[in-house]
This record gives sequence, C-alpha cells and structure tokens, in this order.
Amino acid sequence: MYTVVGATKSRAMRVMWMLEEIGQPYTHIACGPRSDEAKKYNPSGKIPALIDGDDVLTDSVAIMHYLADKHGALTAPAGTPARARQDALTFWLIDEMDAILWAAAKHSFVFPQEQRVPEIKDSLKAEFARSASILSERIEGPYLIGDSVTVPDLLATHCINWSIGAGFPRVDDKLGNWAKSMRDRPAFKAAATKEG
Repeated sequence: MYTVVGATKSRAMRVMWMLEEIGQPYTHIACGPRSDEAKKYNPSGKIPALIDGDDVLTDSVAIMHYLADKHGALTAPAGTPARARQDALTFWLIDEMDAILWAAAKHSFVFPQEQRVPEIKDSLKAEFARSASILSERIEGPYLIGDSVTVPDLLATHCINWSIGAGFPRVDDKLGNWAKSMRDRPAFKAAATKEG
C-alpha cells in the first residue's frame, strides 16, 4: 500500500486523486510544507512525497508519471508518439500554469515578507489567463488528449482549482465547465474529502 505525505489542499491532492482514479489503496499523512513531519520524508520539507515500500518519491508530477507507468493507467505507453504528445502537454502545463501559480504563492506567503513583490502578481495573473485561454481552445472532447483521462487532465484541473483559491481571474466558461466535469469524477471527490 502506498502512503501519500502532504496536505490535501496542496499538490498532494494530485497524487491522491491519481491513486483514486487507478483504484490503488493508500494511507495519508496530512502535513504542511516545511513541517517536521514533511521533513522526515523530504529533507527540503516540500510536499508531496509518496512512500512505496522502501522508496520515497518526491515531486507531484514525477509521482503521477511513476504511478501511471507502474500501473499502465492514465497514460499513453512510453516510447509512443501519443506519449510524446502527452508529455509535451504535461510540460506545458508545468511551465505555463503550475509555475505561474507557484510564483504567485511565493510572493504571497512563501517568501519572507521583505522578499515579496506583490506587484508581480498582476502580470502573473495576466499570463495565467493567456495560458488558460490557449488550453480552452485546445479542448475538443471530454478529455485533453483522446478519449480517456490522462495525467494532464488531473494536472490541469488542479491548476485551475489552485487559481480559484489564489484569487486569479475566472477562466472562460468552456474551460470552467470542463474543469467542473473533472471535479465531478468520483475519484476526485474521494480524494478531496480526505482530512488535512
């Protein structure tokens, strides 16, 4: 059985949602970033971490890819053009959505007060809106790639949810409705109800 380390309202949610989607049991250690508990599994204190036997894995997207490959679920097979397209979208989401949200978080509450530049958040919000518009134009079906849910669907939905919590401008109706359809999935709801 896997163990997920990290607060539900963090990137750990991505990992828990992934595990729910692929039907793998797990335990959950709810803790915040840089907490003593988090540092037991990752010296930097960053969350999430995934414990799989004697191995401790870090970085939410790396963990998601590990689980997808290990269980042959929510992914195109490695070494195929479909996987290359999936990876391209994943990396785009990290660069164009996740990194922007993380930069805003650093200037909101992560950096010490004297290192924060609140004025940067307006440009980050504008950049996120541009990326959200591009993603919205890309949606042609129920999922971002093909006829089944894949890692980028979970990652994009989490980023959209994060943007809402961070007070970013609302995404357009097409993307918002798509994200809602993803949040309506039983696996998302199961992960979201975990304490912590």
